[in-house]
Order: sequence, then structure tokens, then C-alpha cells
Amino acid sequence: MDELPENLVWEILGRIRKTGDRNSVSLACKRLYELDNEQRISLRVGCGLDPANEALASLCNRFPNLTRVEVTYSGWMSKLGKQMDDQGLSILSGYCPLLSDLTLSYCTFITDMGLRYLSSCSKLSALKLNFTPRITGCGILSLVVGCRSLTILHLIRCLNVNSVEWLEYLGKLETLEDLSIKNCRAIGEGDLIKLGLSWRKLKRLQFEVDANYRYMKVYDRLAVDRWQRQWIPCENMQELSLVNCIISPGRGLACVLGKCRNLEKIHLDMCVGVRDSDIVSLAQKSSNLRSISLRVPSDFSLPLLMNNPLRLTDESLKAIAQNCLMLETLRISFSDGEFPSFSSFTLNGILSVIQNCPVRELALDHVYSFTDVGMEALCMAQHLETLELMRCQEISDEGLQLVSQFPRLHVLRLSKCLGITNGGFRTLIGSYKLDLLAVEDCPQISERAIFGAARSISFRQDLSWMN
Repeated sequence: MDELPENLVWEILGRIRKTGDRNSVSLACKRLYELDNEQRISLRVGCGLDPANEALASLCNRFPNLTRVEVTYSGWMSKLGKQMDDQGLSILSGYCPLLSDLTLSYCTFITDMGLRYLSSCSKLSALKLNFTPRITGCGILSLVVGCRSLTILHLIRCLNVNSVEWLEYLGKLETLEDLSIKNCRAIGEGDLIKLGLSWRKLKRLQFEVDANYRYMKVYDRLAVDRWQRQWIPCENMQELSLVNCIISPGRGLACVLGKCRNLEKIHLDMCVGVRDSDIVSLAQKSSNLRSISLRVPSDFSLPLLMNNPLRLTDESLKAIAQNCLMLETLRISFSDGEFPSFSSFTLNGILSVIQNCPVRELALDHVYSFTDVGMEALCMAQHLETLELMRCQEISDEGLQLVSQFPRLHVLRLSKCLGITNGGFRTLIGSYKLDLLAVEDCPQISERAIFGAARSISFRQDLSWMN
């Protein structure tokens, strides 16, 4: 090993991806140990770090070129030792001058003071906080003021972030490209407008409102009336995910939907107030759309927006079929409680997308309008490779037997489908047409009956959902 050129040893180490393997190799000889110390750029620590701050200082001193650090305390208990605290972040800022990507998960001892230490990390471009309950908006503000190169910011279940001055500051910097805010109760849809001109740079936005917190306030009409008409420049948006949001006609997030010219992926989950006109506008502007996921609320009796047509219809799907000619993934779901007669999308609407777009992946959940007739139509789907059917109770054995005639299908997943029995797999047994068949919680299907129906079989049976 001592006779090998350094550049060759460097390349060999670079090909070892698993942390455990790198640790083992570094113990082989002093030369590999020193080269590994120099080459190691990422570190993931957590419950095994004890005493936390001292052990972290030792690791950071050993690996001086760290650029990515993840600290996670998922499953932590007091008997596992004390967690890393603010002093640990002070160590990171002092020992890791190249630090650019930091993730803190379940770090319950980190406070705003720790984020102030991080504000000296001039190269920090990505910060992800997951359940750091002691951090407030003041701490976030001090960090974004110091870290002016921040392009990625994820805040998940940061329950005490109750001020949004940091959003306004980020808006002025115009550096943010990826923003994720999930279940931060004090941050509402209206606060996003404070991003200002940063909307121009934003490529990815994930915004999720805590469902329980939302429904406690869903009847507050003032929360909708406060929306102001805004011009939102978001032409560079590529991925948009909105969960449990209120979409007010012509305001706020509704404006975003119609101005994302480069959008490739959209996920709308339980968003109250989305109308056909919003989806039509989105489809007309987003010709590059490759993936759309719609989970529709079942309760359309909310008085919040009574004068507006809340139910999405085939008009939305037909607009997608006509304008989004690059669409590869279509996912449609109705929430629990939706009655069969209330399904807002008909079979014709769904098939219009399949027939006009190169859909490779189709997932339907609780879609009662999709029947055996729909399965027959999929025999003509030239691009379909993956099909997921969840709680689609109108599909029977007759429909499932048609799967053997699907031109390119490789993956089939079935979940909680009551109308399919063992007999539905007769045409698949021994054909090995499918690469993967996954069956979960279907009461009339046995594991023995699907043996030989695909190259790989996954089976699970838990019928507690029927109780």
C-alpha cells in the first residue's frame, strides 16, 4: 500500500461509499487513516455521541474538511446520555470552516443561541431543522442574517417559530431556491407573500399546515379575507407541494398556481378551495409538467368559501390532457369519508389523461369511478409501467385479469381492494410478465394464490383497517 501513488489511493477511498467500510479501511494503516481524515466530507451522528460535545469536537478535529453534517436524535432517551446542545453548534462553527449543509433532527436542547453561533458559517447554504422545539423566529433571523448564501431552508415541526421577519429578510437576499415549511403552526399561507422577489429564484416549495391546527381554524373567514392580490414572480418554480392549505380565489397561493411556467411536479393534498379554473390555469402555463398528485378533501360542506365551486371535475383533467403532453405520473386520491356518488372525476376524465399523455405511473386511491371498464381501457396504454390501486372497490377479478394484456406494465401494487379475489391472478400465474407484484391488506387474496404471478412478490395482510 505504501508504494501506491497518492492519487490512486485517493481514488480508491473515493469509491468507498458506506461509512462503516470507510471506518474499517482507515484502520488498515496509518496512510489510509490520514488520507481518510483528509477526504471525509460528510458526518452523521446522534444517540451514540457521548459525551456529545466532547466527542463532536474530536470528530471535527479529525475530519477538517467536513462540508455536510447531520445530527439526529430520533428515538433518544435520557439513559442514552445528554444530547448535543448549543455548545455543539459552537464547535461546528469553529472546527468546520467548509460546512455548507447542516441537518438537525430531534435536537431538543438546541436554542436560538446555537443558531447565533452558526451565523458565522459563511459557507452554509443548506439548513434543515426537524423538530427543534426550542428554536424561535429570532434564532432563524439571526442565522439568515449571517449566512447570506443560504439556498435551502427546511423547517419541520418547529412549533415555536412564531415570527416571520426572517422570511422578509430572505426575500431581500433573493438567494433561496428550496423552501420547506411543514407543521410550523404559527406560519400561515399569507406569510409566504413576505418572500417578495425571492419567488423569482425559488425552484422548490413545500408548504404543509398542521391538519388538526388547520381544522380548528377553518371557519375563520377573516383568515381568507386578509389575502391581498399580489403579483408573484415564480417562473422558475419546478416543484410545488401544498398540504392542508386554503386556496382563496384570485389571491395568494391561487396566483402561484397560474404562474409556474417551468413547473415539473405538483402535489396538492387536502387543499380547500382549489377550483377547476386553478388547475386549468396551471395546465395552460405548465407545459413541462411531468408529475401531478391530487388528494381531494371529502368534506365539501365547509362554509368558508360557499359561493365558489369547490369540487374539481373532469374539466381539470381534460385541461391537463390537452396541455401537459410530457406528463409521466398521475396520482389521484380521495380522502377517507368520500362516498362513491361524490367522486368528482369520472372514468372518462381519467382516461383522457392516459390516452393523451405518456403516463408511466398511475396511482388511484379511493377512486370509485375507476371500474373494470377502466382496466380494459388500460390495455391500450402504451406507456404505462406502474399501476397502484388502493381502495378501488369497483374493480373485480375480471378487470384484474386484463393486466396480462397491458403492453408495458412491470409493477402492480394492490391495497385494500375488496372486489379482487384469488381468481383475479389466473392469467398472471406463470407468465412472469410483472417484475413486482405487491399485495397489501386485501381480505380475499391469499399469499399462496399469487405465487408465480411475478418475478418478485410482496405480501402483507393486516385487516385491522376494516374494523
